[in-house]
Amino acid sequence: MSDNILEEIFIKRSQQKRKTSPLNYKERLFILTQEKIAYYDFDSDKGKRKGLRGSVDLEKIKCVETVQPEPNAPQERMYAFQIIYDEGPLYIFAKTESIRAQWIKQLKKMVRFNRDLMQKYHPCFWVDGIWLCCQQEVKQAMGCKVLDGKNGFTSQQSQRRGSRKPLPPTPTEEKPGRPLPPQPPEQPPPSTGMTVTAEYNYTPMTPQDLELRKDEEYTILEMCDANWWRARDKYGNEGYIPSNYVVEAEKGLEKFDWYCKNTNRSQAETLLKTENKDGGFLVRDSSKAGKYTVSLFSKGGGETGGSCRHYNICTTSQGQFYLAEKHNFSTIPELINYHQHNAAGMVSRLKYIVSNRVRPPSIAGLGYGVWEIDPLYLTFIKELGTGQFGVVKYGKWQGKHDVAIKMIKEGSMSEDDFIEEAKIMMKLCHQNLVQLYGVCTKQRPIYIVTEFLSNGCLLTYLKEGLKQHPTNVQLLEMCKDVSEGMAYLESQQYIHRDLAARNCLVDGNGTVKVTDFGLSRYVLDDEYTSSAGSKFPVRWSPPEVLLYCKFSSKSDIWAYGVLMWEVYTLGRLPYERLNNTEIVDQVSRGLRLYRPQLANEKVYSIMSSCWLEKAEERPTFQELASNVQDLLYELQ
Repeated sequence: MSDNILEEIFIKRSQQKRKTSPLNYKERLFILTQEKIAYYDFDSDKGKRKGLRGSVDLEKIKCVETVQPEPNAPQERMYAFQIIYDEGPLYIFAKTESIRAQWIKQLKKMVRFNRDLMQKYHPCFWVDGIWLCCQQEVKQAMGCKVLDGKNGFTSQQSQRRGSRKPLPPTPTEEKPGRPLPPQPPEQPPPSTGMTVTAEYNYTPMTPQDLELRKDEEYTILEMCDANWWRARDKYGNEGYIPSNYVVEAEKGLEKFDWYCKNTNRSQAETLLKTENKDGGFLVRDSSKAGKYTVSLFSKGGGETGGSCRHYNICTTSQGQFYLAEKHNFSTIPELINYHQHNAAGMVSRLKYIVSNRVRPPSIAGLGYGVWEIDPLYLTFIKELGTGQFGVVKYGKWQGKHDVAIKMIKEGSMSEDDFIEEAKIMMKLCHQNLVQLYGVCTKQRPIYIVTEFLSNGCLLTYLKEGLKQHPTNVQLLEMCKDVSEGMAYLESQQYIHRDLAARNCLVDGNGTVKVTDFGLSRYVLDDEYTSSAGSKFPVRWSPPEVLLYCKFSSKSDIWAYGVLMWEVYTLGRLPYERLNNTEIVDQVSRGLRLYRPQLANEKVYSIMSSCWLEKAEERPTFQELASNVQDLLYELQ
């Protein structure tokens, strides 16, 4: 046919939709058109196409990549490639490398504008209930290898869909009026054999772990897991270490105590005011990716109790750094050293280092490879509340590590499915996600053990926990935290399904973290899982969920807009005067939440962008995070 783009006879592997299904390999005629890739029975003697055996719509394709051949594979199965779509991987074997390359190139070109393109994939086959590359036992498990860009087409994709419109910068005394740079691409992981320096002490939790001593150097031997690396210390001891506890030696600012990574403006001010030293300072990440800010506490200027000033570190056209004009330096450490001795236009010189290095970041699990936790090592201290699945308690693991323990009441959860998923969820690790440490499944009720956050639920924190009226910066920082946690989930092809202020927690520093992501899939309560049920999150759901129960990352975007509204109303109930039936009717007709009094037009425009009727027109979380960052940069 004239509309056929490519046509070839390939060997197709059966999709093995059940673990017990036997594998088979059959020749099929594959035809690629503008809309789909289809495969047919083929009469090799007569050279004729026979009946259609299956097809995949191109718009549903998430990834096209090569597959490493299995050990001892016959010659006809050496040039495999995979097409990933909703139903899993379709494995195809080409006769030659050049034919395989031709098809992959053409397919990638045709799907480059698809939504939900993957960022990670499995380079090896799924065989008999296991991924050969990473040994994961769940077919839907996220990939273990990062793709180069989004299937190789990131830049074109952003041009086609239209990049977000940056918010116009408002000049302030703290930053120059120059265009803001684009967000830098994700850095590739460091190589094995490199030397790293420990930023924090780490006490081994399992016999496989290796002790870390702050500021000592270690050699990385293996990076088989994104969150845990195998390392050797200077005494020759080997074991696993949390990857976010170390930094590459002689690289970056992490080795300096004055650098407070992942600290926002409000947290910096709290640290400096608590220290209460004239000239106390720290350097933190700016809200604009790749930029840095010096936060300085001064008791001068006549303000009672002192005040905090924030100075953005600027860059000349030659790449030099400066805080004050005419005082340029090749590196940020040289700049800080100079201003430790000279105020040069600031309210004070940098006299005292204030650091947040006391508190290490969360780790993915309680030791390498640990996901099943012995309940004998748990101590229950107090009840925190009752959730959808049962009672939640604060406790200790091994008597010293703070944890939250969800005690799952029987009959509330599809337990076997969740236990399989928990192995994957433990690998999700981000500073704005509540870390899953493990599960206790050998008894009933089962326990879910997570990171403990001392300030509790965001909804309660908004209503009762704020010690004083929040500033615009504080409110926007809360939204930024959630957007960055959700952008990470989005990058891992993870849908939350129940995003709301009640499903976010706040740590002792005021950082907001998203929790309970994906758990709603395992609820067995019809009132909760049906859009007609009284427990269904109607007030946070878009029309496509209310009418058709169609969940996606775009339905999470809608819920994020409602969460922003909760933040800016300090915890009010969305559509508080309407019941669920009225909400379904009126939201479907175009009703949207009003602008909160604390939200200016720019903030409300971000909320409103989440509530577009057509799901595909809503922004991504990465775009939302960037827009919130831009607005926060203006306020700084």
